[in-house]
Amino acid sequence: MFGPDITFLGVDRCDLSEPASYEDADIVILGAPFDGGTSNRPGARFGPKALREACYLPHDGSRPSLALRVDGLKDLRVYDAGDVECYSGDIETSIAAIEEAVYTITASGAIPLVLGGDHTIALPDARGVARHHGFGRLSMLHFDAHADTGNIAFGHLHGHGQPMRRLIESGAIRGDRFLQIGLRGYWPEPETLDWMAGQRMRSYEMTEIVTRGLENCLTEAFTIALDECDGIYLSVDIDVCDPGHAPGTGTPEPGGLSARQLLDSVRRICYELPVVGLEIVEVAPPYDHADITAFLGNRVVLEALSGIARRRLDAKNGTTWNPAQPLLDGRPAE
Repeated sequence: MFGPDITFLGVDRCDLSEPASYEDADIVILGAPFDGGTSNRPGARFGPKALREACYLPHDGSRPSLALRVDGLKDLRVYDAGDVECYSGDIETSIAAIEEAVYTITASGAIPLVLGGDHTIALPDARGVARHHGFGRLSMLHFDAHADTGNIAFGHLHGHGQPMRRLIESGAIRGDRFLQIGLRGYWPEPETLDWMAGQRMRSYEMTEIVTRGLENCLTEAFTIALDECDGIYLSVDIDVCDPGHAPGTGTPEPGGLSARQLLDSVRRICYELPVVGLEIVEVAPPYDHADITAFLGNRVVLEALSGIARRRLDAKNGTTWNPAQPLLDGRPAE
């Protein structure tokens, strides 16, 4: 909706109104340029544009991963469906349009990868995926500084601080299969925390992550997520990272994950778990510096695609990726 009409790093374009244009898709990228649910600084409506173009390499639809030794944009059939038409002054209309687009992608057999937008879009994104896979059959892995489980804000049920409560209330995602990673700071208040406890949500606050180690927390979260559920929905709010690593966001909270920790986590999730939908949200270019946040968000997308591609390659060949395997003479070791 904003700026030049480009696809993510030059991948092929598709049209959701023409099923034949993406019938062979593994992944369909979708922009959701909505920031009408922000409670602090707006600007995430420009996130999809920034995420699509933030790279110093040619936009040639190819990105071979040094670590995973696959090309997520080539080994998977990846299309870009462009942006959903969103109205910042009309949350309900925007939510409905996003959900229908995500459902259309999921029902076709592809994995939707949504570029936000503020975190309001988690509600239609995850609900659109759940409509196909079944309400209550998905787990949520939610990277964020904030729980986003508020009830009513500014007199409204919808906003970027409330989508996770609305998802659980709708039945799309089970509360006891809702895993939050990276929480910190001074919100929410005790009443909301009590509601979360009543839903049996599991939140890994940064103090616990520092004490126990991120890898240990993720391993535990994976065990919970896979119990009685068929697929994983991954939601990444870029403010899960410390503002020093992601300044371009609407509600920065000091003391978060590093860029390296986030990228490693996304890679591990998409390699080890059956991810059926994902989103990257809250990249707000007006507050970015030297495109730091946009570059990180772009790499979050690439790590996710590379992880999914390697998971499928290993499943096909009966192989296992070894992160300790070295590069030899500049070439991937066999």
